[in-house]
Amino acid sequence: MLKRPVTEDDCARLERERLAADRAYNDALTSLDRSVPKPPPPPSAPGAYDEQEVTPLNEAWRVSPSEPSAAGVRGRLSHAIWRLVVPWFARQEAFNARVVAHINNNVRHQRELVVSIAAGLQAVSDQAALLARFHSHLILFLQQITPYTDTKDRSLLGHVALVDEQAIGAVADELLRRSEVMQAREARYVAQVRALDAAHQEMRSGFATLYQATFTLKRELERLPGSACPGESIVVAEPGAPAADTHRAATSVARSAAGTAVGALDGWKYVGFEDHFRGPRDEIRRRQADYVPEFAGAHDVLDAGCGRGEFLDLLREAGVTARGLDLNHEMVEVCRARGLAADEIDVLQFLRTAPDGSLGGLFAAQVIEHLEPDYLLRTLEAAFHALRPGARIVLETINPACWTAFFESYIRDLTHVRPIHPETLQYLLTASGFQQVEIRYRSPLPQSERLQHVAIAEGTPPALRETFETLNENAERLNRRLFSYMDYAAVAVRL
Repeated sequence: MLKRPVTEDDCARLERERLAADRAYNDALTSLDRSVPKPPPPPSAPGAYDEQEVTPLNEAWRVSPSEPSAAGVRGRLSHAIWRLVVPWFARQEAFNARVVAHINNNVRHQRELVVSIAAGLQAVSDQAALLARFHSHLILFLQQITPYTDTKDRSLLGHVALVDEQAIGAVADELLRRSEVMQAREARYVAQVRALDAAHQEMRSGFATLYQATFTLKRELERLPGSACPGESIVVAEPGAPAADTHRAATSVARSAAGTAVGALDGWKYVGFEDHFRGPRDEIRRRQADYVPEFAGAHDVLDAGCGRGEFLDLLREAGVTARGLDLNHEMVEVCRARGLAADEIDVLQFLRTAPDGSLGGLFAAQVIEHLEPDYLLRTLEAAFHALRPGARIVLETINPACWTAFFESYIRDLTHVRPIHPETLQYLLTASGFQQVEIRYRSPLPQSERLQHVAIAEGTPPALRETFETLNENAERLNRRLFSYMDYAAVAVRL
């Protein structure tokens, strides 16, 4: 609140400030009035097109002589000479016809151009006149502001000072709140623009890599016509061999290319290994249920490395038709016993024989770490061709960036071939033609399994407090490396 009342001196001071503001306003208005530009005179329209020689040209373009009579010696001689020279006259006449036609066309276009330029100049002149009129009205409007404000009682400003300070504070708080809301909105808009820019850069990078891969493949195929793909061996069945023997030979080669050691283990032992270490079926269903919405409305989804069929169960319950693949015979039998569609076949072999655009999605959980790099690359390329536009591919694997996941999960399984870093898998999907690649980290370690922070009590000496803060920072740094997320999933779209 004010400590003193408003005096006459205060009102006189306010009046002097008003007069000074009026003088400044009038000076600025005078300067503005003097600086209003005058509309320049419009330029003259271009003259008419010179058509003086157009009519003579249209009448004189024919130069070929008429065919003479062949009667008599002189007539036959004239007719022979005419037959020799008439082709040259015909070429000249054709040239003359084209020139005359060109001139006639230009005459019409020139007439239209003159009319169009004249209309444009008239429109510009009209707009300049309107702009000058607007400037005049604007000056008149500004001249009325000072008389209008002079009708107000300047002494009212003295009463404004009597307004409660709390009300002014409330208005200031509201303005501050609205300013913070605007800043938050602006930050969201900036984040969205950055996300769009990142997606654009990702798409450009993917297309560039795709073009480079296409050109490289074309060059290599031209150098090695008729050869098999690098890293593959060709399976040739003996004449008259049963189809089952041919399938077993192909599966054996595919297992070698995939790098899996399942063939070296008894199938039932690996089923037991899954039950013991990966977790019970209900737990796997709970973890994989988050992926079902990615395939909503799809059909003909492929579950590569379906294992015991947990995800096939979830898709069937969601009304999504799906088929599972696995090289472990016992796993396939477990799925078939529960009425699930499953085949004992290599995923790359299946994808290469599938028609282009025949699959509505591809899911692989804890599979790609079993594959050799070359085999993984060829599988991603084959999947790109087999999937329909708009279909999703979801690849879940162990997170090697988390050291706990690497040492407790990855190296425990004898069939694992190579860990795959999240950024590496993201790049491989982009390079294979997929877009909107997103990395989703899953299965975080509970807080109780992480390094705990040291509680710093009030009154702790500065030196000891600094030591505790350093320990907490180091613990947080180790937590990000050692105890983060056990798994991650790469989700992408085939556009």
